[in-house]
Order: sequence, then C-alpha cells, then structure tokens
Amino acid sequence: MDIELTLQEAHQAELKRLLHRPDGTEAAAYVLYGMSHIAVDPWSRQARLRLTSFEIVPIPSDDAVSASERHITWRTGSYVSLCRRAADEGLLPGIVHSHPGGFPDFSTQDDRNERELFRLARNRNGDEARLLSLLLIGKDRFRARLWVDEKAPLEVGTIRSVGTRLIYTTVVAATPDAAFDRQARAFGAGLNSILRGLRVGVVGCGATGSATAMLLARLGIGQIALFDEDIVEVTNLNRLHGARRADADAMRPKVEVVAREISELGLGVRVRAYQNWVEDSSVRDALKACDVIFGCTDDHGGRLFLNRFAHFYLIPVIDMGLAIEPSPEGGLRDMSARVTVLTPGAPCLMCRGVADARAAGEEALRRSAPAEYERQKREAYVRGGGDPAPAVVTFTTEAASMAVNELLQGLVDYRGEGRWAWQRVRRLDRGEERRQGAKQRPDCPICVDTHYWGRADVEPFLDRIG
Repeated sequence: MDIELTLQEAHQAELKRLLHRPDGTEAAAYVLYGMSHIAVDPWSRQARLRLTSFEIVPIPSDDAVSASERHITWRTGSYVSLCRRAADEGLLPGIVHSHPGGFPDFSTQDDRNERELFRLARNRNGDEARLLSLLLIGKDRFRARLWVDEKAPLEVGTIRSVGTRLIYTTVVAATPDAAFDRQARAFGAGLNSILRGLRVGVVGCGATGSATAMLLARLGIGQIALFDEDIVEVTNLNRLHGARRADADAMRPKVEVVAREISELGLGVRVRAYQNWVEDSSVRDALKACDVIFGCTDDHGGRLFLNRFAHFYLIPVIDMGLAIEPSPEGGLRDMSARVTVLTPGAPCLMCRGVADARAAGEEALRRSAPAEYERQKREAYVRGGGDPAPAVVTFTTEAASMAVNELLQGLVDYRGEGRWAWQRVRRLDRGEERRQGAKQRPDCPICVDTHYWGRADVEPFLDRIG
C-alpha cells in the first residue's frame, strides 16, 4: 500500500516551534490526522492511503519524564486520551519527535518505544488501529512511517506541505529526459523530477481546460486525470485544443479527445479520462488521488464542490475564469482572466464572490429535474440561462497559461515572491495585472473555521447533506 503525508504549512511551522529546544534536547508532540482511503489509484491500480494533518496536540508539560540530546520520554496518559479522541472522531493518532543532532533515521530505541505505543493504541482502539510516527531531523527535514502491525512499520513515501506554497520534502529523482532539457536549464533537474511524479486533475475540458491539460502534458506532468461529462460540439472547435470536425460529428466526449491528444504527444504522460460530473461519486477515488487540481469549470456547483474539497483533503485547487463582456455602446466593458488558488489560509471562492450558492442550487435543479427547472424559470423562481458567454481561443489559452504558471510559482518560486498569489487578475485588453485581495467572512465555514481543514474522509462526503 502506498502511503503519503500532507502537512498544513501552519502545522509544520508549529511542530518546528514545539520541537526546537534551545538546549538541544529531543522533544515530542502529538498529531491527529485525517485519512483519505483510495481503493484504486487511477494510475498504479493499487490502494493508497493519504494522511493529512488535522490538529497539533502538545504533550502536557506534566507528562514529561526526561529528555537529552538522544532521548525523550513521557507518561502515556495523554497518549491514551489522544487515542480515545481519534477513535471517537474517525482520526488517526500520531507522535512526532526530534533528532536535533541530525541522526538521519529512526533509532532502535525509537523502534521499541513506538512498538509499545502501537500496542497501546491497538488495545484501546481495536485491531484496525494505526499509528503514524513523524521524525524531525535537524531543523527542517522530516521522515515518517506508519505502524499497522507489530512486525515492522511501513515507510511513508511522500511528504509534502501545503499553504503559501506546495513544498515536497521527499522527491524521487526522475530519469533525465531530453524532451525537458531546456526546462531543466531554466529551473533545474529537480523540478522535472517533481513534475514527473505529480498527479494532476483537470476538471472541465473545454476551452481553458483543454489548454491547461495540454500545457501540463508538455510541462512533463507524469499523471493527468481529466473530468468532463460533455461532448464536442461544432461551437467548440475554435477553442477546444485537439478537437476536430470529426469529433463533433461523432459526438465524442471532450475528455477522450484531450486524452487522445496528450497520448499522441509521446511524452510518457499517463492520462485517465472520466466522462463524469465532478460531484459524481464514481470519480471520488480519482479526485482524492490528485496532488493538485485545476478548476476549469464555469458552473457554480462545481466551483463550490472544489472549494470545499481543497480544504478537506489539503489538495490545492487552482481555479480559473475568463470574462469577456461587450459594452452596449461598442467595444468591451471587461476582458479579464482570473486565477485563484484554493488552499487553507486563502480566501475561498464564496468569500470572493466567485461562486454563488443560489446559482449552484439552480444548476443542480436543472441537472436533476429539468422540467421543474423550466417551470420555475417561467415563473421567475430561478434566473435561467442567458446567451452563451463570448470566448476567444487566444484569451482562454492565456488564462490557462496563467494558471499553469501559478503551479510553477508554488513549486519553485520563480518570481521570487516567496509564495503563490491567492488571486491574480489580468486585464487582457489593457495589459495590466494585479493581485486581488478579499475580506474573509468571519463566519465562513470553509476558509475561516479550521474544523474541516485536513479532515479528509467523513460521512457524508465533505459533510454535505443531499
């Protein structure tokens, strides 16, 4: 089983603060993790477990027994309480301790101590109990392993942090590929290794989505998942990258067309296509398996779903939109591209006014009960759809480029700003670009209340009824 760990950036900083002792002695803390069970990974076809930091729990000072540069011991009463809470709330308990001297691995003493703590967890929570051990080596290097039985723990293969950037603590070196040599010259071979290992979802494969998918493939992303339930129509042909007249005549799914074009590039990208609405339960495993998701849908329901999903699963969503608004007097009132990063700590799409719950409800009604939707539209209970929004392929492609570049910014900080922009807006008609701030609503349950951050799998899914 493949095991991965994602830490909230704020949690990583808190752990470093708790574990860095001025006297150089070892220190420890507890962590509660959300669990994301992926029954079948789209690319490996194997089960995966993704753990996400939910809450840091300091060890009470009264529990401390002794500490030195090479050991740390404490009473286990608080640990038993942690296990009880984990069982009650469907979380996974974890311990973290430091090796301030830089010893790069778990010690034999760690093995003995953790095995005993695992026995305590199993005695308290039953045979399905698990224990995650996280080790801070020196000042900023992490290793992790998961105890599932008393024999030997399982290594956690990938550790990442999510917040103002997306940072990988563990990176497996990729085999050099001549196709991406020029890219390595710009950013170093390390970026190519990260990109080759990434699993990226693209939700919506229309104008911006098809452009985004093609750019990701040419960038060297190793695994791409495409989500869209629509088919190619004649009106798509001037904007949908890879689409042909024959695709419209055959009413081919957009995801199949984009997947075909990516495969024919011959760049070794493993692409999976899902002709499904993003909220369909059949694609949950595929979504949860992604490291980053690009939101290229223009509907409010899809945006609200991804808005919530990003916080539950600590999977950054890079949402994009394009507005081309003609003026009644002639010319254009607005022509702007928007890219918004959704991750814990950033203002969400509801607080920004990008996604609207009422509009999402109307979309859901149109999808599930079209006759009732038309009745309510006639009686003005719902607003109904207007004329199709204007779109131009050069501008939809520019919006896609902005979004993919924001991913690069989050990985390598090529702008030297130390972080990605929560929202970037470019006025295409004026050549102006700015970061756009937003006030978070004090009562926002998504981006202000941290209750859902890193919570991962719950019933009902995303804690939504209906």
